[in-house]
Amino acid sequence: MRAAITARSVALDVLNKVYRDDAYANLVMPALLSQARLPERDSAFAQELAFSTIRWQLTYDLIIDEVSSRPVSEIEIGLRNGIRLGVHQLLQMRVPPHAAINETVNLIRQNFGEKVVGFANGVLRRISEKDFADWVAFIESKQQSPTAKLSVRYSHPEWIVRALQQSLKSDGIEDSIESLLAVNNIPALVTLIALPGLSNRKDFLRDGAEVTPVSPYGFTLASGDPSSLDEIRIGEVRVQDEGSQIAALALGLGKEIESGEQWLDMCAGPGGKAALLAAMAKNSGAKLTANELQPHRLELVKKALRPFPEVTLTGSDGRTIGGLHPNHFDRILLDAPCTGLGALRRRPEARWRKSAEDLKELSELQYGLFESAYAALKPGGLLLYVTCSPHLSETTALISKAAKNMDLQVLDLSKMLNDEYFDGVLPVNRKTVQLYTHRDGTDCMFMALVTK
Repeated sequence: MRAAITARSVALDVLNKVYRDDAYANLVMPALLSQARLPERDSAFAQELAFSTIRWQLTYDLIIDEVSSRPVSEIEIGLRNGIRLGVHQLLQMRVPPHAAINETVNLIRQNFGEKVVGFANGVLRRISEKDFADWVAFIESKQQSPTAKLSVRYSHPEWIVRALQQSLKSDGIEDSIESLLAVNNIPALVTLIALPGLSNRKDFLRDGAEVTPVSPYGFTLASGDPSSLDEIRIGEVRVQDEGSQIAALALGLGKEIESGEQWLDMCAGPGGKAALLAAMAKNSGAKLTANELQPHRLELVKKALRPFPEVTLTGSDGRTIGGLHPNHFDRILLDAPCTGLGALRRRPEARWRKSAEDLKELSELQYGLFESAYAALKPGGLLLYVTCSPHLSETTALISKAAKNMDLQVLDLSKMLNDEYFDGVLPVNRKTVQLYTHRDGTDCMFMALVTK
């Protein structure tokens, strides 16, 4: 007889898909919850348990390592995931210790057999002897460097801690590093956008929604499942972080939009920004081409753009577009593939998927795409370079390199966004824009607007 599906079993399924199949938690969770048909409270428990356990992986594994009879790296990944779930319940959820241990042991018994139950039970009971603060202090005391201590305290790889510190230092706010690391471990509110011309966020305010402070089309819901909204199902409303909304809206700045302009979204997958650009283009008489190389991501773009059949879809390698269409587009959005360090609160597994060694290849790809986009840009046209990362090699370093090698002008996007959306709160000592989650309430989006 198959064991009953519970919030804990759903959470374990999510972790196993993330760590065994390289799945994304935010993509597999909705499908598993739909299959499980859990009550709303249990669904919320499953999401909190799975997502937060993934976020705190580094710290929990160090704690497990302290009490386990074998190195944590030698514990089979499924069993390790089960124990991690128990650790999170013991240390950071309002679950009584006896319930956290018993329920976790039962889950492990059902999934991995009786022979590992004693081991798992012993590990969890040892961990229950200290609270979270005491465990973190104990593990921190073994670290030599301030960066390593922050890595343990907030469960971020050391290379990410250093990268975030360097970015904050470039803005003179390096003292806020702990605030940024801390907010990455707090689940983000679900932010939505009412696509202009298709929907209006005012229609949702009567149901308790709140408008976003910056985007004129964004709003957050007080409660409930956004996927239940009819407007979501027909594509008039989308789930989209406010930073991503601003990144798309910024393409409309710099000069007045003229009817007949040719726009390009060079790396359009999965389609969120493309949908907003399509709405903007339709309302202003511009023509949008959405390009995406990866076939599965191109399918997501097609789905996102169903309300906009007038958009041209292509599947080219972005690095070839400049040669194929030189001096062709009036406005180009290059939302470049990146480490994703700016969205760690929304994508809990992202901090474990990349390494510092990935940056060289990514930086080369980003620059190649930028060169192609610049070649495809009309003289006098506008190119908006965007990454969901504050890493300097993916942001200001690339723009500095491009400015040295190309006949381009970096425009003062900070001033434009301050005038249009941010009411003067962005720093005025830089032309490019770096948003920070702890300061601006958005993902850490980087934006640079250049002209040819």
